[in-house]
Amino acid sequence: METSHLTALKARFGIIGNAPSLLHAISIAEQVAPTDMTVLITGESGSGKESFSKIIHSLSKRKHGQFIAVNCGAIPEGTIDSELFGHEKGSFTGAIEARKGYFEVTDGGTIFLDEIAEMPLGTQARLLRVLENGEFYRVGSSKVQRTNTRVVAATNLNLQDAISQGKFREDLYYRLCTVPIYVPPLRERGQDIELLFRKFTTDFSELHRVKPITLTNEAKILLQKQHFPGNIRQLKNLAEQISVLEMGDRIVDEEKLHEYLVFNEPKLKSSVVKSDFFQSSEGMNEREILYKILFDLKRDVTELKKILLKVIETGNSAGYDILHENPSLFADLRPLEDISKGLALPVQRIEEPSEQLNYASEEPIDLNYEEVISPSQDVTLSLEKQEKEIIIRALKKNKNKRKHAAKDLGISERTLYRKIKQYDLEDLA
Repeated sequence: METSHLTALKARFGIIGNAPSLLHAISIAEQVAPTDMTVLITGESGSGKESFSKIIHSLSKRKHGQFIAVNCGAIPEGTIDSELFGHEKGSFTGAIEARKGYFEVTDGGTIFLDEIAEMPLGTQARLLRVLENGEFYRVGSSKVQRTNTRVVAATNLNLQDAISQGKFREDLYYRLCTVPIYVPPLRERGQDIELLFRKFTTDFSELHRVKPITLTNEAKILLQKQHFPGNIRQLKNLAEQISVLEMGDRIVDEEKLHEYLVFNEPKLKSSVVKSDFFQSSEGMNEREILYKILFDLKRDVTELKKILLKVIETGNSAGYDILHENPSLFADLRPLEDISKGLALPVQRIEEPSEQLNYASEEPIDLNYEEVISPSQDVTLSLEKQEKEIIIRALKKNKNKRKHAAKDLGISERTLYRKIKQYDLEDLA
């Protein structure tokens, strides 16, 4: 049964829901917070595991210390040791100066290691030593460093299976799992689904300045029956989609909701052949893999069109031939009459399309593109400079949190990490 104390705790950390399993997880997090015990948070992707790490840190005696969330799956294997434990000058190519790792920075604080199952085995061994005696070595150094950092880890995978497959150390598992916290998936939270949907649609109605969405009783029942493999993240996307696209009286009945659900979760025909490609060891099902392929293809096509549009704007005659032969090619980018004006802009080097960012994120941020390329500026700015400026703005907007900046930019954290390295923005990030 929920107490007023738990209600205040949920309000403080922005947690919505009254499911007993959710309240139990919050209660455990609150009880373990004042200790220095290592915590392992398990739950499906998108279920809100990071919120519990913040509860643990904020209610602990380390609350005035540093808190850093690290996505182990987003850091390349070759650099994760440097990120976590630091490195000495000259220890590898590009190490132009010594650098502290996250375990040094969070000394006296808390480090949240998300997607711990993605951590390489070599790094797992070094992490085990930190957990056992607080000692580690910087990359390229033989000097022992010490840290008093509390570790909270999380995973959406079954670590027991990873152990049996030789992908995760058994001794590290038992060292991490001192106190386990299970975050329930959305489908196990009953009426919480409706509460969260109402909260999201209210927020989006204010953001987009439209009338809030109202569900009929039948639609509420249908919503609560959904599986939601993407959990809270998927529900939020659905709420925003309905808030933006629904017209009329803004009352969504069962039939209308079903149309949105079918659009977001199309059923694959049973005749689809299941090859080894679709049976991914990472747990992705056929629909998710196909979605990824389609989204990547759309991104690449869009970037190619942007590059070709820039060629046309330079006054290149070949570009005009392409434009007139394919008048609808750029319909989704700019009005045809604007393109046809043929602005005589100087030609700049075209970057590889695969390295360009996809700026069409699910939750677009106000990067003020007009400030990046305004008429008063040198219109010969290269795509590379534009890309760097937009990355800087995204990082500043999200207070240098790479995870949120990458989401706003519509790219993976791994790609953002590579771009930060490429443009020498590590001090900023």
